[in-house]
Order: sequence, then C-alpha cells, then structure tokens
Amino acid sequence: MPVELKVPEVGESVTAVEIGRWLKREGDVVRKDETVVELETDKATLELPAPADGVLAKVLKEQGESAGVGDVIAHIDENGQAAGPEAPAKKQNTPAVPTKTPTAPTKAASALPPSPSRGEGRGEGSSAAPVMPAARRMMEQRDLQPGDVKGTGPGGRVLKEDVIRHAAAAPAEPAPPPAGRQEQTVRMSLLRRRVADRLVAAQQTAALLTTFNEVDLHAVKSLRAEHGAAFEARHGVKLGFMSFFVKAVIDALRDCPALNAEVRGDSVVYRNYYDIGVAVSSDRGLVVPVLRDAQLMSFAAIEKAVADLSARARSNKIRVEELEGGTFTVTNGGVFGSMLSTPIVNPPQSGILGMHAITDRPVAVAGQVVIRPMMYLALTYDHRIVDGREAVLFLRRVKEVIEQPARMLIEV
Repeated sequence: MPVELKVPEVGESVTAVEIGRWLKREGDVVRKDETVVELETDKATLELPAPADGVLAKVLKEQGESAGVGDVIAHIDENGQAAGPEAPAKKQNTPAVPTKTPTAPTKAASALPPSPSRGEGRGEGSSAAPVMPAARRMMEQRDLQPGDVKGTGPGGRVLKEDVIRHAAAAPAEPAPPPAGRQEQTVRMSLLRRRVADRLVAAQQTAALLTTFNEVDLHAVKSLRAEHGAAFEARHGVKLGFMSFFVKAVIDALRDCPALNAEVRGDSVVYRNYYDIGVAVSSDRGLVVPVLRDAQLMSFAAIEKAVADLSARARSNKIRVEELEGGTFTVTNGGVFGSMLSTPIVNPPQSGILGMHAITDRPVAVAGQVVIRPMMYLALTYDHRIVDGREAVLFLRRVKEVIEQPARMLIEV
C-alpha cells in the first residue's frame, strides 16, 4: 500500500496551503526526511519532507493548486523502483498478432544513445553524485546538470557552495539582444496575495498617520566601535543597531502603552508584554518574525534571535508560529538605502517604527556645526487609539534613548 504524503498542520490559523515547486518528479527516488515539495501559506513557504524511503509514484496536486490541512497530495511507493529504460512495459490485454521476423537494426538506429532515466540529471537513478536540495534548486535555476558541478561534500555530494563556485568560475554569456516589447504574466504567490490583502485592509480600516523625527547615531556607533569586538568574542554575534532600537522601542512603549495595544471590536486591548516583530524582506515577500517577550531579552539575545529568524525567513526555514502575533513592529528600510518612507501598520497592531539609512550630515551640536551620522525615523500609528501627542512623545523617547544609551541602563 503506498505511503500518503499529506499536508501537515502548520499553524492554528492556517487551514489551507498552495502547492509550490515539486522538487521531485513522478518516478524519482525519495529518501525519508528529504524535501519533496514546497508548500506556500499566507505567512511563509514550508518544505514538506518524505515520510518514508521509496519512489514518488503519483502526484495528486500540481503546483499552484490549493490543498487543505490533512489532504493527500502524493503517493510514495516504498517498494517501487526509479523510472528508467529497463522498466518493463505494462501488459496489454490484446490478441496476439503475427509479427515480422526481427531484422538487424540499421546503422543509424544502432548509433542512437540509450534514453536517460527520469532520475538522471537530478542525482537519483544515475551514477552522478548526490545533489543536496538547496544545490539542486540553484542548479535548476541555472540549467545545470549534476555532472556539470564537482561535489565537495561527503561522498562527493554537490553542495550549494559548489554551485556558487561553479557559477563564479563559468564565463559570462553575452546577453541576448532585446526582441521587442514583451510582457510576462506571473501569478502572485499566496504569501504575496496575503500581504497585499493585509496592507489594503490596514489602509481601509485603520486611521493611519505618520510622524517623523531624526536621531544622531554617534553614541551608538562609538559604543559599537569600542565594545563590538569584545561583544562578538563573548557572544558569537555582532553588535548591530537592531538591538539598540528594540530596547529603545520597548522603553518608549512603556511610556505610550496605546502603541502596544490593539482595537478589538469596540474595545482597546492593552498588554503588559512586548512581542516585537522585525520585518524581513525575502524573495517570497515581506515576513515579520516575532521576538517573544523582548522586554526580557539582553542585547546579545536580541542580536542572536534577529540573525537566526532573518536567516531562516529568507531560506524558508521559519515556522509559521514564529510569524504569528506581535504587538509592535520595527522595519529597517535603511538596509536598502531608503532615506525616508511611511511604513504601513501590520494589523491588528497599532504602530510600526521605520528605520532608514544612516548618512553623515551637518548638524548643530552645542552651538557648533559638526558632521554626525543621522537617521530619519518614521512612526506610523492608528489614530483611532493613538493621539498625535503620544506618537510625538514616543518618537522623542526613542531619540533620547538612542542618543544617550545609558538611559536604558539606569531607566531615566
């Protein structure tokens, strides 16, 4: 009896998924815990592993189709064999007919090479070295075959790094000349559609307003320059800017609790905990992993968590539950060079802080014009429960804490 490949439970709020890329084809050999297909949810992209060794016998849901939690999307035959030219043809219930005496094949026919098996070129069912899933995806994007790339992993396995090295060493092909005016229609992913729906809903249901300020990063940059090396040696992670801003945001939220609240019906729900979302841009769209109880985290814990969540979000390894919830969001458009923007609130939250690029600008300090590393800050908030006064005081508090980080230690 074939083993069923089912859509697993991926979160309390997720009842359906969209089938993404199949990393295996019908007839391919699969190993237990090897990724077979990608599943798209409205929050993240998940990799679904094989529950047993065998052959992918039948795909029941193709890429782009929807499936509910618990639905069977494929069958795996534990006793099957990879498809190949030696596989016997199915018997036909047709009457026997006389055939001509076989003759010797012609020279042209005998010169034809045997057809490759379906597994060949992908690492299964052939003599090529095994190809790791991440490397296979990169090879498919570059139209490479397993034999094109030399593997350096255990047992000659082809790793992602091998593909990157091969691509860097290959001579660049001249770009084809443009063939006139062209258009390409690409269906939006489930994640992108969900992001679009939520952002439009935020504009339609909340009374959004944005206020701005600027902050001098001189003190923070000096601290990083003085203690950054010792911090990294002790904690194994770099001392970045995000930990300072997360700490400053929590400090400011304590003074302005409405920005950590949400509208629920005709009530306002206030919280005494701070689950800070950190917006991350991936090739699948914007995702917001959450730092739970960030008020209890140290600088090192924040930096480690942000680095881990961001890396796993970009590589589609993050869990759905790590993207759910959040009481306030911080987004950093400055990593892309953004000078100023108006971020959109992630509903049902009531506020989002936008960080931007750090640029050296002349500013007045103690009556003197000096060059300082400056950053514009933007706070978008739901004016239904947050007044302009509270928003301005929130940004001013963030500015004070960042420009004088000692305030976070002595709580003044």
